[in-house]
Amino acid sequence: MKEVTFKAYAITNEIDLNQIAIHCGIPKKYTWEQPLILKGDILAAILKRPVDGSQQVLVFSFGSIVFVNYSRPEDIKSFLSYVQAFEPDINISNIDRYTDDYRLHYGEIETMELTDEYVEVPEYEEFHPELIATVLAKSVALEKIEEQLGKIHDKLENMIERLEKGRLRIGNKELARTTAIILRYEYNTLGYIMILDKPDITWSISHAGEFYDKMLEFFELNDRYKILKSKTDLLHHIMEGFSTISHSIRGLFVEWIIVILIVIEVVLTVLQIAGLLP
Repeated sequence: MKEVTFKAYAITNEIDLNQIAIHCGIPKKYTWEQPLILKGDILAAILKRPVDGSQQVLVFSFGSIVFVNYSRPEDIKSFLSYVQAFEPDINISNIDRYTDDYRLHYGEIETMELTDEYVEVPEYEEFHPELIATVLAKSVALEKIEEQLGKIHDKLENMIERLEKGRLRIGNKELARTTAIILRYEYNTLGYIMILDKPDITWSISHAGEFYDKMLEFFELNDRYKILKSKTDLLHHIMEGFSTISHSIRGLFVEWIIVILIVIEVVLTVLQIAGLLP
C-alpha cells in the first residue's frame, strides 16, 4: 500500500496569495477560495534544493499552509521563512501551536476507510491531495479560532464580574474594542475560512464531491462551525446587554444633571424674588 503524508499549520489570519504568486512568476489572479499550489521548479527555487515530484505545498488565503510528502523540518521552516517575507506578523517560533498530521493510503483495499490518522482509498486520484489538504487547512484554522473564542469569553466574564460588583459603567472604547474582536472572530470563521464553500473540483467531478463530503463530515467541520456560530450569536447578545446597560446609565446620568440644573435655577429664582440676590 502506497502513502502520501500531510502536515498542516495555521500560522496567521490571512495570507496574500497574489503577492507570492507574482514573486513566483505565476500569471494567475487568486481568489479567496483557491489555494496556491507550489511544486516542481517553483518550489525548488523557494527551498533552494531539488524536490521530489510528489512533494507540494498548498497555501490558503485564510492563513493555513499544508505540506505534502515533507518530513524534513528544515524544509518546512525554510518555506515558512519565505512566506514571512510577505506576512511579517507570522511567528515562526510558534508554528507548532495549531498543527495536524494526516496520511493518505491507496491500493490493496476495496472501499474507502477514514480514521483519525489516515484515509484509505482503493485508487489514487489527482484530486485527493488538494481535497485532503483543504479539509486539514480548515480544521487547523478552526482550532486557532476556537482558542481565540476562549479568550473572548474570558474578557466578557471579567466584564460580567464588574457588573455583579456594581461597577456598571463600561466605556464606549471598551465596548467598541470587544465588539470589534467578536466581529473579527466571526469574519474569520464565516467570511474567510468559508467552511460552507466547496473546492471547484467537487462540482465538476462527482466522486470528488463525495470524497470531500466524507472528509468534511469525519472532521466535523460543519458541526464545529455551527457550534462556533451559536457561540458568536451568544456573544452578540451579551454585548447588546452591555450596550443597553451602558446607554441606560448614561441616559440616567444626563437626566439627573438636567434635574439638578432645574433645581438650581428654581432656587436662584426664589432667592431673587425674596430679595436675597440682586
